[in-house]
Amino acid sequence: MSVALDHDRPELAAIREHMIIGGKPWTEGDGDAIPVYDPARGVVIAHQLEAGPRQVNEAVKAARHAFEAPAWRDMLPVARERLLLRLADLVEQHGDELARLETLNNGKLLALSQGLEVGAGAQWLRYMAGWATKISGETLNVSIPFPPGVNYHAYTRPEPVGVVAAIVPWNFPLLMAIWKIAPAVATGCTVVLKPAEETPLTAIRLAELALEAGFPPGVVNVITGRGEVTGAALVAHPDVDKIAFTGSTEVGKLIGRQAVDDMKRVSLELGGKSPVIILDDCDIDLAIQGAAGAIFFNQGQVCTAGSRLFVQKGIYDRVVAGLADIASGMKLGSGLDPDTQIGPMISARHQKRVLDYIAIGKQEGARMLAGGAADEGEGYFVRPTVFAHAPAGARISREEIFGPVVVAGAFDTEEDAIACANDTQFGLGASIWSNDLTRVNRLVPRIRAGTVWVNTHNMLDPHMPFGGYKQSGIGREHGHAAIDMYLEKKSVCMAYPAAH
Repeated sequence: MSVALDHDRPELAAIREHMIIGGKPWTEGDGDAIPVYDPARGVVIAHQLEAGPRQVNEAVKAARHAFEAPAWRDMLPVARERLLLRLADLVEQHGDELARLETLNNGKLLALSQGLEVGAGAQWLRYMAGWATKISGETLNVSIPFPPGVNYHAYTRPEPVGVVAAIVPWNFPLLMAIWKIAPAVATGCTVVLKPAEETPLTAIRLAELALEAGFPPGVVNVITGRGEVTGAALVAHPDVDKIAFTGSTEVGKLIGRQAVDDMKRVSLELGGKSPVIILDDCDIDLAIQGAAGAIFFNQGQVCTAGSRLFVQKGIYDRVVAGLADIASGMKLGSGLDPDTQIGPMISARHQKRVLDYIAIGKQEGARMLAGGAADEGEGYFVRPTVFAHAPAGARISREEIFGPVVVAGAFDTEEDAIACANDTQFGLGASIWSNDLTRVNRLVPRIRAGTVWVNTHNMLDPHMPFGGYKQSGIGREHGHAAIDMYLEKKSVCMAYPAAH
């Protein structure tokens, strides 16, 4: 490690450089260790192991053994509920440590790490804990006519799908890990989690806390490494029953093909290019603030980021000017600084990707009203950027940038707004800003997106299903829908003699 451990700084004392397999720290990987960075300073803070096929096999074997062991297989649902509740308590008890570690490794504002990664993470654990005791089948009133003199009793039995390969991204590392682990464990599955190579630190700490909570060894395993090595080996492993992936559409398609070839169960939460529609009857000041939050929240590194802004013509100039003013005034800096409003991009590579898109936008003829490159210096920063008047078909309007870059355009009618909103390969989220519920209710059913917000954006709840239309994914997370993704439904049919 390139930093000295300092137990007065919880984010440093919490750093781990091992994996968790079968309930034990695993200190052996394949090949060279991979550096882990603080993106606000561009310095190495740790090194992670890379799990090759051998380590992946050990993790899957540990998960399979735990899944079939009586200690987990025969555990009462209420006991699984208690484990998840204990884990939620431990996440809160270690909240400052986890939040500071997340901000150090990911770069997001500390307030977001505290409120979302830790606070919402504990909320999701408690919500999913309640489902453990509420999974049920149903009795079926069947009409089987043959042979004469025989009656039938039929019912369904939900059963855990088995070993889950969970692969999560770097934008919300702790929260996304919980989104996968909590419903899987509630249903009785076991998990091999692979965090993003950029942000492995809180996932490892979460696995340690799961063991402290009393989870049997092998129920929650964490392996680290690059997607093309560790992730590929995990997805292709023959003893994995289900793949749960959150990440880019490009990688999701590769995983989907592998899952189909192997006939594995799969759920995919993928990319987005979410529209923000501002109608002329809205509270304009609220809508300007909302549009800024939709795109600049978490540095725009959000799958539902409101990266396409459509404003009705009568208020277009005022909204876009207000948004540009907000962007120009935002303070860049470390997420550990309470005055920071925009943190860094996750990596130098991703910073270059976002800056390349900004250059493309200029080349395409879009007008840049605010933003562009950050000042020279340490860290991977990009200034909040507002484009207007992009030409039809512009790449910055169609491709997911995953950074603080928004493209604004004007529309005349509601029909125009719908056409603009749906003119995308994605369909994850959208928002409408209006004080006229009649107009809102006309628009909501016509927007092809998994979530439509009204006078807000990016707000989620563990009871609200979340997922996408079109190339934004397959399946839904949260609520009953998430539980269903980790269950197989077995039909049972029993014959017995009819009464004489």
